[in-house]
Amino acid sequence: MTSLAPQENQVLPAFSLPAVWRENEAFVERALSNVDFAGKPLVLFFYPKDATCGCTVEVCGFRDLHSQFQSLGVSIAGCSRDTIGAHKRFIQSQSLPFPLLSDKDRAVARQWNLLVHKTMYGKPVTGTSRDTFLVDADGKVRRIMKKITPLGHAQEVLQAARDLF
Repeated sequence: MTSLAPQENQVLPAFSLPAVWRENEAFVERALSNVDFAGKPLVLFFYPKDATCGCTVEVCGFRDLHSQFQSLGVSIAGCSRDTIGAHKRFIQSQSLPFPLLSDKDRAVARQWNLLVHKTMYGKPVTGTSRDTFLVDADGKVRRIMKKITPLGHAQEVLQAARDLF
């Protein structure tokens, strides 16, 4: 399969994934694509799994700084291999104010070279890399942050967004 991995200073490859978010205390479920985010800068971050230690730290960092991203006009979306049901529980338990996309079959992660091989509890596993894409209002990838550390990452992304947008 040919890699469609995003590259800095190129348009973000097209994607469409099931997503869920909260609006007025109700869940909204529908596919979101790059077209839904057009005309506004976007932070699209990939993380391995809902409700795990590092992922919760990372996602809650974006939650805690959400209003500052909004004041810059920047949208946020997270993406993992979790199901919409798992995302709903995660959104509810952590009061997340942005959509979570479900790459359940890892199609986007595979195309974008975001799958990593590692060992967990002595067994080889394949997981999703923690990569973040900062995309401008025209859909061009302005910065890619790879293999990040969850604690403090959202603050680093916010500073990058201030510098870029």
